[in-house]
Amino acid sequence: MLLFILLLFTLLRIALLAVTGSEQIPLSSWPVVLFKGLWFDAVVASALLAPVLLYEAVLPNRWRVSRLHRSLRTLWLFFSVALLLFGAVSEFTFWIEFSSRLNFIALDYLLYTSEVIGNIRQSYPVNSILAAIGVVAATLTWWIRHRSSSVSLTLRQRLVMATLAVTAPTALLSVSSIDQMEGLKNAYADELSGNGLFTLAAAARRNELDYPKFYRMRPSAAVAKTLEGMGVARLHAASVQLANLHTEGARSSPYFKRVPKNLVLVSVESLSASFLGSYGSAEQLTPELDALARDGLLFTQVYATGTRTVRGLEALSLGTPPMPGQAIVRRLNNMHLATLGEVLEHQGFEPFFFYGGYGYFDNMNAYFSANDYRVIDRTDIPTDRILFENVWGVADEVLFDRVIEQLDQRRTSDKPFFAHVMTTSNHRPYTYPDGRIDIPSPGGRRGAVKYTDYAIGDFVRKARNKPWFRDTLFVFVADHCASVAGKTKLPVANYRIPLIMYAPGMLKPGRYQPMLSQIDIVPSLVDALGKAGKQLFYGRSAFEPGPPMERAFISNYQELGYLRKGKLTVLLPKRRVETFDIDAKTLEATPAPVDPQLLDEAIAYYQSASEEFRTGHLVAPFYLSAATAKSRQ
Repeated sequence: MLLFILLLFTLLRIALLAVTGSEQIPLSSWPVVLFKGLWFDAVVASALLAPVLLYEAVLPNRWRVSRLHRSLRTLWLFFSVALLLFGAVSEFTFWIEFSSRLNFIALDYLLYTSEVIGNIRQSYPVNSILAAIGVVAATLTWWIRHRSSSVSLTLRQRLVMATLAVTAPTALLSVSSIDQMEGLKNAYADELSGNGLFTLAAAARRNELDYPKFYRMRPSAAVAKTLEGMGVARLHAASVQLANLHTEGARSSPYFKRVPKNLVLVSVESLSASFLGSYGSAEQLTPELDALARDGLLFTQVYATGTRTVRGLEALSLGTPPMPGQAIVRRLNNMHLATLGEVLEHQGFEPFFFYGGYGYFDNMNAYFSANDYRVIDRTDIPTDRILFENVWGVADEVLFDRVIEQLDQRRTSDKPFFAHVMTTSNHRPYTYPDGRIDIPSPGGRRGAVKYTDYAIGDFVRKARNKPWFRDTLFVFVADHCASVAGKTKLPVANYRIPLIMYAPGMLKPGRYQPMLSQIDIVPSLVDALGKAGKQLFYGRSAFEPGPPMERAFISNYQELGYLRKGKLTVLLPKRRVETFDIDAKTLEATPAPVDPQLLDEAIAYYQSASEEFRTGHLVAPFYLSAATAKSRQ
C-alpha cells in the first residue's frame, strides 16, 4: 500500500505537469517538483497508513489467518485502492478547473454536495469514470492479494508496528508545512510540488485566518494616520451620526446629465475583461455588452478583490478590502452591516437581491436577508416559467425576466428601487437554451460567455419598454474572473474585470481610464444616486472631485495584494511581505524590493478592515441608533 500510494501520487503529479505544459513550468523545474512532491506524499502516506498499522498491531493471530478476515481484508483493499484512485481523478479535474491543488474551495464545496455533484454529473461522464476506477481497483486488488500472505506476528513486531503508527506521522507532520511548497518562483510549480490531501488539511486549518496572528501589523494610531493621509474618509458606525453624513453627489459629476432614481446592479458570473471586445478581444463573444459600453460609461481598469462569487458579492455590497480566509458573506455576525442595500434602504429605496440558483449556497440568502435585501432566488420562480436550468440555476434570461416582473409588481410604484442581480449561466457545465446563439450547448466557456451576453442584451431591450427604464442606472460588472491561474500567486491580469454603466439620457458615453478596485464601485453608486453614506465604505467614489486614488486590492484566501504605482505589495501569513513590479502593458510581475510607504498603506487597509469587522464597527450606524433607542424604551 505504501508503494501504491507513492506511485499513484507521483503519476498524478506527472500528469498535472504534462497538462500544465513546459511553457508554464520549465522542464528544468520538473525534477525539483517531483522530488519536493515525494516529501509531501510520504507525509500523507504515513498518516493514511497509521490506522492500518495500529489495526495490524492489535489483531489476534487466530483472526489474522481466518477465511473471514482474509475476505474482509480483500474488501478493504479494494475500497482503499478505489478511493485513492477516485481522489486522484477528482484532483485532476480540480486542477483543470482551478489550476490549484485541493484548497479551501474544495473544502467549501464539500458543504454543498447537491450543486457540486450535480455540476460534476453534468460536466463529465461520471458513470464511465467510476466504472473504469472499479475495474482498475479490482485488477490491482487481485494482483496484490495473490502476492501477499497472512502470517502470525510476534510481540516485538506488534510493538514496532504500533510505534511506527504513532511516531511516523507525528514526526513527519511536525516538521512539514504548506509553506514548504514555495520557493520555486513559479506558482504552478509550487502548487504541483504539494499534495492535494495535505493542502486540503491545511485549508481546513487556515480557512479563517486571524489577521493580527498571521499578518504584519502596525500601531492603530499609525494605521489611522496613514488612511487619513490618503484621503480615506471612512467613518465607522461607533463614531458617526447619520445626520452628519454628506456627499457631493453626482450632480457635480461631468458624466451625469441628471441623477438616476433607480439602480440595477448586475454581477455576472466569472466574466473576465479579456472576453469583451470593448477590452480588446477579437472573438466577438459579447456584442450586446460592447454596444452598452459604446453608449455608456466604460471603466477600463477595474480589478476584482478575489477569486470567488462570495468575495465579489462582499466587495459589491460592503465596499471593504478582502480579509484573509472566508468572505464576510459566509462569516458569523454579518447582519445589519453598512451594505449598499442598508444605506439605500434608509434613504427610501427598496433593495432586492436576485439569484438564479438556490441562495442557501454560500450563505447568500442569509447574508442578504440579514442586511435588509428582499431575496428572490430559484425557489421563487414558478416552474412553468423555467424554460431551462442546470444544477447551478435557471438560465440567465429566465432570471432577468423574473427581475423585470418583480420590479413591475412593486407595492409602491413611486418608491425607488435597488436590484442586485447575480447570474449563473457562465459556469461549468456551460449549458444554456438552444437556438439563442451560434454556439450549440454545451458550448464551453466561450458559449457560456456569449449566451450570458445574449441574455443581458435581451434584458435591456425588454427593460427599455418599462416606465422605470428612463430613470434607472444599469451597472454590469463581474464578480470575479474566469481563471486566476498564473506563474505568480496573484497574477494581476487575471483579476481585471469589466465595468459598464448604462443610463441613456442621464449618463454621458465615455471611458473612465483611472484604476479602480471592485470596492470603489459601492461608493461610486451612492455618489451617482446623489445619496448620503459613501463615507461608510473603504472604497473611494470614481465621481468625487480631486485626483483619483488609483489602487486596487487583489487576493486569494491567504495572499493579500495591494496594487499601486506600478507595484504589487503582497501580505502573507507568518508576517511575510513580497513586492513585484507590474508591467504597465502586459501586467507581468517581476520581484522587486519592498516599498516602505506602499507596505504601510497595504497594512493600513487590511489591518483596519479586519479589525473593524471583528469589533462590530462595520454595522450600519442607523441600525445601531435604532437598537439604542429600542433598548432605552
